[in-house]
Amino acid sequence: MRRWLAEGVMELAVGAPESNSSFSSSPSGATPSSGGPMWWVSGCHGTVYSLAVMLPSLAFVGFLAWQARRSFRRLSYGRSHVVVVAYYALLWAVAVLNLLWCFLQAWQCMPDRAFSWNVLSLFTKSGMLFLEVSLIAFLLQGNETSGFESLARTFVISGAVVAADVLLKTIYVFGFGVSLFIDVDQGTGGKWGLWFLHKLVLTGVYGLIVFMYHSRWRDRLPAKPAYYNYVCAMLLLNGISLFGCFLVATGAGFGLWLYNLTSVCYHSLYLPLLYVTFLADFFQEEDMLLENVYYSEMKDAGFFDADWD
Repeated sequence: MRRWLAEGVMELAVGAPESNSSFSSSPSGATPSSGGPMWWVSGCHGTVYSLAVMLPSLAFVGFLAWQARRSFRRLSYGRSHVVVVAYYALLWAVAVLNLLWCFLQAWQCMPDRAFSWNVLSLFTKSGMLFLEVSLIAFLLQGNETSGFESLARTFVISGAVVAADVLLKTIYVFGFGVSLFIDVDQGTGGKWGLWFLHKLVLTGVYGLIVFMYHSRWRDRLPAKPAYYNYVCAMLLLNGISLFGCFLVATGAGFGLWLYNLTSVCYHSLYLPLLYVTFLADFFQEEDMLLENVYYSEMKDAGFFDADWD
């Protein structure tokens, strides 16, 4: 009897550390409550990845909030283009969605949050794609149409493209159960086949625009160096992402790292690049117009009469 009890105690002593170590090493054992607040930063993709997407997105939303009062004043001025007003509102909405997406990266590693993560990712990526497509569509129209016509045509084109993209991704995620927005593992071949097609289309569009800039059709494009730099940057980003998707689809582990790198760059730097390319010049011009208006009003009120005495 004593020998059996001694053997049982020895089995418990040996088995307990093994079970504890297996629990701590299993991915399902890591939860936000067990790791504390830092788990949200380092528990899923790692600290470097999380900070790389969190800090720039937070800084950009903070910049928009800091400039909000001045921006609203400029946009409320009578000469503000209706497209710029609508685009600025969309930029705000997408920036907030992207901020949530960046700060809720831990949802990828939480099975009970899979549905919420898929919905958030679908809205965020669709909003960013809408901005991306609408910028191309609007600038390619030139200055031949009025503001409302340009806005309507731009939104129709962008809405059609994004609607088709959302429908396809919804079928993949909620119909076939493909983990399209989970980037912590390589997933299935169907997932990377769709992303490869997605990046291939974008790379082809940006490549075509760059080709037009160096051909006889360059006069049809806006003569704006910032826009050309934007197109080149997006061509490079989508080209690298396309190559990463191809590597992952063929089984190369390096492709997942490359794809995640482009994802970090896209979610952290794309919206600031969009603001600098499309809205920064407009707000600068509006500042000059407002200064001229204020000067004229002060001159009419007689503030500068003493200078002529």
